[in-house]
Amino acid sequence: MPQLARKEDRFTYGAYCRWPDDERWELIDGRAYDMCPAPTRGHQQMVLEIATQAHAFLRGGPCEVNVAPFDVRLPKADEADDRVDTVVQPDIVVICDSRKLDEAGCRGAPDWVVEVLSPRTAAKDQRDKRDAYERAGVREYWLVHPTDRTLMIYRLTNGAYGRPEVQPLVGETAVTAIAGLSIAWPPVSSAVDGPV
Repeated sequence: MPQLARKEDRFTYGAYCRWPDDERWELIDGRAYDMCPAPTRGHQQMVLEIATQAHAFLRGGPCEVNVAPFDVRLPKADEADDRVDTVVQPDIVVICDSRKLDEAGCRGAPDWVVEVLSPRTAAKDQRDKRDAYERAGVREYWLVHPTDRTLMIYRLTNGAYGRPEVQPLVGETAVTAIAGLSIAWPPVSSAVDGPV
């Protein structure tokens, strides 16, 4: 389906649901983005590290952690699901409002989203997805750069992200959208530092 990524084509969640199950796509403002090939081992290990820590902390509480592939539908208003034109699969999402969860995934803004960057998707994650998350009201958005060992944090203030906070992946970083949750970064010699 290479034609799906063409700039001039526009799609909605209704069309997305009819695409083959063995293909992974995201829609941002109606544009389709191919999610293949699968992420690298280093990428997946970083995702697993962050998700495991978040899950251990949040277990038994109102917040739920999910990892890709997990559809997050971001409606612009109250349009029906089949009309939604932004459907993303973040590496990690935390949703604290159970009313946003259904069998299809999440409808509405998660509280915290994490994307672990890879060369193939970095531009989309830093621009298109950031804009979509900001517009939808995602309270906190992390961009993890595993090879540079840096983290960019966007926090929603008065409906906008503003400039990101940039810090190294050392020690611990608090997730301000989730009270009490911090992520402890593995040392440089750890296996999660493989290629992304």
